[in-house]
This record gives sequence, structure tokens and C-alpha cells, in this order.
Amino acid sequence: MTTVIARPESHTKVIGGRVGDSPQRPDGNLKVRGEFAYSSDLWMEGMLWGVTLRSPHPYARIRSIDIGPALATPGVSAVLTHEDVPGEKLYGMDIADQPVLAIDVVRYQGEPVALVAANHPEVARQAAKKIRVDYEVYEPVTDPIEALGHPGWNPGQHSTAPVVQVVELNAERARLHPNGNLVRHLKIRKGDPAPVADVVVVGEYEVGMQDQAFLGPESGLAFPAEDGGVELHVATQWLHSDQQQMCLALGLPPEKVRLTLAGVGGAFGGREDLSMHVHACLLTLHTGKPVKMVYHREESFFGHVHRHPATMRYEHGATGDGVLVYVKAAIYLDGGAYTSSTPAVVANAGTLGIGPYVVPNVQVDCFGSYTNNPPCGAMRGFGAVQVAFAYEAQMDRLAAELGMDPVELRCRNAMTEGAQAPTGQVIDSAAPVEELLRRVQSMPMPAEHPAAGDTDLRALPGGVSNVTHGESVVRGVGYAVTYKNIGFSEGFDDYSTARVRLEVVNGEPTVTVHTAAAEVGQGLVTVEQQIARTELAVDRVVVHGKDTRVGSGGSTSASRQTYVTGGAVKAACEKVRDVLLGMARRQLGHTIAGLRLDDGKVVSDGEGVVAAIADVLGDRVIEETLQWRHRPTEPIDPETGQGFAHVQYAFSAHRAVVDVDVELGLVKVVALDCAQDVGKAINPEAVVGQIQGGSAQGLGLAIMEEVIVTGGMIRNPSFTDYLLPTMLDMPPMKIAVLEYADPHAPYGLRGVGEPPTISSGPAVAAAIRQAVGKPLSRVPIRPEHITGT
Repeated sequence: MTTVIARPESHTKVIGGRVGDSPQRPDGNLKVRGEFAYSSDLWMEGMLWGVTLRSPHPYARIRSIDIGPALATPGVSAVLTHEDVPGEKLYGMDIADQPVLAIDVVRYQGEPVALVAANHPEVARQAAKKIRVDYEVYEPVTDPIEALGHPGWNPGQHSTAPVVQVVELNAERARLHPNGNLVRHLKIRKGDPAPVADVVVVGEYEVGMQDQAFLGPESGLAFPAEDGGVELHVATQWLHSDQQQMCLALGLPPEKVRLTLAGVGGAFGGREDLSMHVHACLLTLHTGKPVKMVYHREESFFGHVHRHPATMRYEHGATGDGVLVYVKAAIYLDGGAYTSSTPAVVANAGTLGIGPYVVPNVQVDCFGSYTNNPPCGAMRGFGAVQVAFAYEAQMDRLAAELGMDPVELRCRNAMTEGAQAPTGQVIDSAAPVEELLRRVQSMPMPAEHPAAGDTDLRALPGGVSNVTHGESVVRGVGYAVTYKNIGFSEGFDDYSTARVRLEVVNGEPTVTVHTAAAEVGQGLVTVEQQIARTELAVDRVVVHGKDTRVGSGGSTSASRQTYVTGGAVKAACEKVRDVLLGMARRQLGHTIAGLRLDDGKVVSDGEGVVAAIADVLGDRVIEETLQWRHRPTEPIDPETGQGFAHVQYAFSAHRAVVDVDVELGLVKVVALDCAQDVGKAINPEAVVGQIQGGSAQGLGLAIMEEVIVTGGMIRNPSFTDYLLPTMLDMPPMKIAVLEYADPHAPYGLRGVGEPPTISSGPAVAAAIRQAVGKPLSRVPIRPEHITGT
């Protein structure tokens, strides 16, 4: 792999392990050796095992539940239904509409109906099978457009026609929730409502349901506390949101529901909602014993949300020389059975739905709907992924119509600093869209594959199975540039809490950083250490375990933790530093100008080293706890979609090179090169790792990853049938990391994790389209789409 860290200005060198360095991760060796303790490894003496009985139907009324045979099974300690939920029976992050256990209706296949606790997991599983549930099965609502009563696309629709037409639903049973099947309708209206353009291209696009596919299944261990409360050690993304929902369901105050983060085996959005959290605690409180729950792989597919499938219609109008005049779009996101984070996903898809381009006239309608398909919610890219496939395909289609180079068309319309987003928000920091495209365009191309029969078969699509010698292999090149909001938006009170403690331990100044921000594998614990070392000039930094005994760190999502929790740690360290320097001034007995910390010492600009930090502290302790917020955003206007919706934008571009066997429909991605602006690389090696991992997920969605759902039923709930990219599928990557500081963010940084997931997939899809000469309007692109069979 070739990696370039491109810095637009010189940087001051810092001591190893500080901001800008790439220190070794404290959990790295343990994970590589297989010694890291994940949540599924938790164990307590005398613990019970919890199992969930789930609905086999996507939509049905529950007539009755008979738990008697299960409860009579030897070794079983408890069998619970919704009647045993002591508090609120519905939960949800923002909208509480999902039953803790099904009450009278199940709305998706796999919905939890009952719980069993037993002395062995197999005893619990067999007992669950004995629970008799009498269902009246209904016809499921599975089409997100029909669920809203919309008639679908008008084939003769032109630019002046309304984007959608609404038809009222008649069938009461098709109304899945009391207020209907609409989760949210977001409207963007900017500029001329009836624009005219020289060239118009229209396209319809679909994106399949992607799974987060984290390797560590949902799992945790609950045990009773002495004060009548409950302790839960769990793999999650947002400890305090979990706690808030659990308190309502358990009927307990927050001080009696304590959560601790266990080892997390990946997340990518799929752990933002509750899974087994309340269930394990219910069983623990009922039995008075520790209860462990671990989902198996198939159950995991039913136990967490997925990426929203999307159906989209786009219309782009431009002048004859390629300047965008307008974009119109109708976007439908299938939210599945319950709300989860669909309102926010709709917001992202709508507000980011035209891409990083300057467009004076915009009409976007984005809908999230309830269906009887699996619930959908947060996944890396969060609404921006789906629309990027559509608007980037449209840019390629428009370039072909105009006879222009696709990169030139994008550069001609690229956002720059000072440009307006479709919400009217001014981009008030760097937006190097054209530079990112030029960077990937100028990177060396991979070598052409030799003539048929003269190449290593492993380098060909399907070659490892010896299905080709290169006779029908065609090469394609595709580009994509996209952007993503960072942090929470639309007026959400987005903050994090940090507690920083400075003391002398065994003669050495030691910093302890305590936040509730979840480490899910992204390396946040390393970043927290780097920031503390930078601000307090102390080498020994301990990261306290993550739990709810400190204020909320917010969700580990939206590429926000380095920005927001990093900002909180930085601010807390600065407060500790101010106290320490005040102590130093008082000890010295006179005023010294320019005091600062450096390498464990208190240093003056004029006098050099004046004291050691350990000597200033002695046996005293400095501890500061504070909340830190980024600048506020605001809700957008419900009729026009205008407003300061997002705190920050991050930009990335990819160039994909693919070889396609046009007879077999097989694809090999030969190169997937990326340029991304990160503002400031707090940990350069971790940044590169995020770009590589995000690119792999984008590639997966482009050509192989999809949860197949037919009639509301998941057909491939396993890693045998749900295909994932492996080392053989990921190509070498050339990566350019740009650092244009955002003046509004700590250290000038930008969120890193999501942008590469957004631009990689559309680039791969564009390269395949260029190779085979077909529109290929649905992802993942399958062999039959290429061959036409």
C-alpha cells in the first residue's frame, strides 16, 4: 500500500504519543493475540443464561402465549413476557414505539416475544421452543412507497411536474402504527420552483439493505446490585442513551441502573439501539442471579437494525457547458417496523442528497416509512451512503449526455469554501472538492492486465476458481466525490463529558481520563491519551473504564467522538493545567510570564525549567469534570429545509479501477484510491486505517453485501450467505490525507470514519458501468445485472 500524508503547511513536531503521532494502541497486542476480553467472554459464578423467543412472522396478532411447558423444564428459572415488564412497555432512542417484548402484535420477523433464563444455554434454547404462541398471521406491508400510499413513479414526469403525489391508505391493517406509516417527510426547497435547463437527465436507483456485520455478536452480563438495582456490562455505542431507555422499562431511577462498557467487537451503528440490554436485566431482577445473554450469528441478524434500503428518482438539469441548473429528487427509505434513528437518517439523506456540488435550484423530498421489514437505523454513513450512489450515477450520466469528462463535470460544479449547501447553510471551512478529485485522478494507474493466458489467474475476476483466463475481461475506471455531516444535527444538544485527574503515583505524574464515550474498535482510547499527553505534558495517561458513573459521552457514531469527546478531554485538561500553573506561581512566590508545561516540567519562556510537575503537585490531586459542546446547530424549516443544520462537513473522493468478466458477470476491484480532508490527523495511522476500513464497507455494498428480504423474511441470516469482502477482495490503496484545519473544531480536526464509506461504493459502481456500458442502477451489482441473464 502507498500512503501519502499531504500537509498544506508545516507542523510542529511533538513528542511521541501526542497529537499528530501514531502511538501503539493499548488494546492492539491483546486483540492480535486473541487475548482481548469481549462482551461475549464475560462470566460470573452461578450465572444463568438468557435466551429470546422471537416471532417467526413479519406481521401477526398474538392471540395467546402459553409459557407453562417452558417453565416446567428442569433447569429453567424464569420465563417472562410483556406482562412481566415493570415499567414502560415501549422503548426507543427518540420515539418510544418498540415493545420491550411483543404485546399484542408482532411487526417484523424476529421480534422478541418471550425470555427464558436457565442454568445452561442449551436448556434455555430448548425451553424457549416449548413456549406456545398462537398467531393470527397478516399479510405484511413490505413496499416502503406503497406503505405511504404513493403510486410510485410517473414515467412521463418532467421537471415542472410535482415530485410525488400522495394517495390515502384505505386498509386499516396496512396502518402499522397509530399515526400511519410515515416516519418523516423532509422537504428541501431552494431557488426557482420551475427551473429550465438545456440538458436534463433522469434516473431511478435502488440500494439494498446492508448489515453492519460486526464480528462480535450482541452480548452482555447483568447482575443484581446490593441496593436493589442492576449492573449491566454490555457491548454498546451509547451508554447513557441505553441507561435512559432501560430505566423507563425497568421502573428504576438512573442511580440504580449502572452500565459498564464491555469489550466491543465492532459496531458501525448496529449497537446504537438496545438489543439484549433490558432483557438480561429483567431476567436478573426476576431471578436475583447474574444472567448472561449472547446472540448467535443468525439471531444477530434479527437483533439489530440494518442500513435503510432506498428507492430514489433523480432529475438533473444543466446548461450546455455543464453547469448545474437544478436537481430534483424523491428519496424513499425503508425504516422497517419501528422508528429507531430513521428521522435523522431521513434528514441526512435529504440535506446531503445532491452531493458536494453548487446547485442554485433544489427540490428534494425524502421519506422514511414504516414497513414489516426488519427495522433499520444507524449504519456508517447514515443516509449519505444511499443518496451518493444516485447523485454520482447522475453526474456520470450527465457527463455522457454532455460529452464531458466525468471528473471535469464534477470539478466545474464543485463546492468550495463559502458555497451554499441545499439548506442554504454556508460552508464556512475548507471544501477542497476539486483538489480531492485531482489528487485521485493524478495517482498512478495500476498496470494493465496482460493478454489472455499470460497472467496470474488470481489477478482476474473469478480467477481463484479457474473460471477464466482473461478472455472476456474488460477494465473500467470510475470516480466519486461525496461529503458527510459530522456530529449530531438540527439543533440536537450534542455534548460530551470528560473527567480528568492529575496526581503523582509512585513518583510519576499520572493523568486519568474518564469518559463514557464508547471505544468500539476505532481507537478512541488512544486519542484520549494523545490529547491528555499533549495538553498536560505527562507521559503516563490511564484511560478509566467506560461507564455511566461519569456524564454522557454521547454516541460513538456520526464520526463525532474525536471531535466532541476529544474536545471535552482537551477542555478538561486545559482546566487542570490552569489550576496546576496557578499552584506553581503560588509556590514560586513571584509572577513569571509565559508559564507552560513541557515534558513533565513547568517551563517559563524566560527562565526555562522552573519546577517539575511532580514537585508542584506533591500529594495533592487536581480533578476537573466538564461538559463540552460544539457550536449549536438549528432545526431546518419544515417547508423549505433551510437552516444551519450541520456543525461540520467532511469530504472524500475515490477512484476505482475494476476488471469485469462481461460473460460471467464477475468483478475484481483492482485499485481503490482515496483522497480525504481530515482537518488534522490526530493519529495518522489510525486515520489511514479508518479510510481503509470504510472503503471496504463501501466496496462491499457496491458488489456483494445485501440482506435479502422477501415478503418481510430474511433469507440469508448468516456469514455464509451474506457475502463480505475478504483480503482477496480488497485491492491495494493509495491514500492522500489532506489537512485543511476547520477553525471551529478542536485542533482543526474533521471526523474521519464515515466519508470513505460514502465515496468508495459509487466509484466502484461507476467503474463497472464504464467497463460494461450498462446503466446498472441498483447496488449491490450482481453478476446477472452485468450479463443480463
